[in-house]
Amino acid sequence: MLLTLTTETDAASDLGYLLHKHPGRVQQFEQPYGVAHVLYPEATDARCTVALLLEVDPVGLVRGRGPRDTGFSLAQYVNDRPYAASSMLAVTLGRVFRSALAGRCAAWPELVDRVWPLEVHLPAVPCPGPDAAARLFAPLGWQVEATPVPLDPQVPAWGDSRYVDLRLRGTHRVADALSHLYVLLPTLDGAKHYWVGSDEVDKLVRAGGSWLGTHPARDEIVRRYLAHRRVLAESAVARLAEVDDAVADAAEDVTTDDDVAVLPDAAAPAPAGTPPLAELRRRAVLDQLRAAGARSVVDLGCGQGELLGLLLDEGFDRLLGVDVSPRVLATAARRLRLDTLPDRVRERVRLVQGSVTYTDARVAGFDAAVLMEVIEHVDPPRLPAVERAVLGAAAPATLVVTTPNAEHNVRYPTLAAGTMRHHDHRFEWTRAQFAAWAHAAADRFGYGVELLPVGPVDPEVGPPTQMAVFHAAAGQETSR
Repeated sequence: MLLTLTTETDAASDLGYLLHKHPGRVQQFEQPYGVAHVLYPEATDARCTVALLLEVDPVGLVRGRGPRDTGFSLAQYVNDRPYAASSMLAVTLGRVFRSALAGRCAAWPELVDRVWPLEVHLPAVPCPGPDAAARLFAPLGWQVEATPVPLDPQVPAWGDSRYVDLRLRGTHRVADALSHLYVLLPTLDGAKHYWVGSDEVDKLVRAGGSWLGTHPARDEIVRRYLAHRRVLAESAVARLAEVDDAVADAAEDVTTDDDVAVLPDAAAPAPAGTPPLAELRRRAVLDQLRAAGARSVVDLGCGQGELLGLLLDEGFDRLLGVDVSPRVLATAARRLRLDTLPDRVRERVRLVQGSVTYTDARVAGFDAAVLMEVIEHVDPPRLPAVERAVLGAAAPATLVVTTPNAEHNVRYPTLAAGTMRHHDHRFEWTRAQFAAWAHAAADRFGYGVELLPVGPVDPEVGPPTQMAVFHAAAGQETSR
């Protein structure tokens, strides 16, 4: 099976530095199922093409395995594995171009974020339908040319096979292009050559976290990539919906507040000395936790730990940070300097991986819980699951929720009308919509609720952020 990646641009041969493969040599990489070759059919300053050729040993692939029910007796030996781009090619691409896929190039770091005019060619790709390739690749900015491959060119009456000759043209970072191929080739194939377990969810979120969450065919991609294993697919969708790994990874040393991360210059000028909205929001949450008398707090969707750091400094007795992304939690641990804190301080805070849409005994037993800029990353049909997990199962005495006020978006000059502040937001509510949700959720689980503004209040469109503070009704049993 063959994949070629071509660019026509100035200093085109610099592609070799980014891929960590010398254009002047043919290199071989042993794989469990064959041998991968990397070579450059052409490498000039004006045009460069790299080819990844995977030679699969179909006999070696099944040697030592017991018989399987494959439909006919020779199916393990007579199949398309040596010829059609499949999960094996995707795995090989991930191994051979590991650094480029991860967006790393120590020698020439400026090449990582360079946007290249690219053409990808795959002569034989399994395709579940005539429009499948375009449906998956076009939303990512690729021009898609998928030409059906006939079953037999000498016998036109037999019609087309289930394969297409695929050409993709677009302008992308190489890391992004490789991540698209890494995820979508197995999706088109629909039949992985290895066991699909929970670690595949991590791979999928890691490779597609910057784009898959907002892809219009997200659910189809997740389902097919994970071999239609429902529990794994649900876990992947939840993780993609609740966190944007790309923003978190790219901004380790700056705030990842939604407004700032996406709209660095968008907000109307604030009065001199006005703190950033992210800081105002954290301070507003802290004020409510103090007013509630809370001494233990769980931060659900803790991100990089900015709020946890503030609460730690304020002397709260017990803190738990929960996030769906292991990479974000690692960043939070570095930000909080957990490895260098004195034991008595480090014992007060813990970080764990988890999802706000699932009941988790670890988040029960706290005086207060916080959902700060989290719910808008959850698909609306999953909000009842969040309510059950937090207000129902964890049942803190106080819950603080913040979310953007959609009415205030008109005050961001560079935010196009009708768009949201962050590309991963599933919704942004008006004040009336947020109030309706908050009161309904409070009634369902026996809480009272207070609605408060966060940030400067515009007389016409209200504050940039809105807050709901849920208090357990008198006499209600809670986990406190």
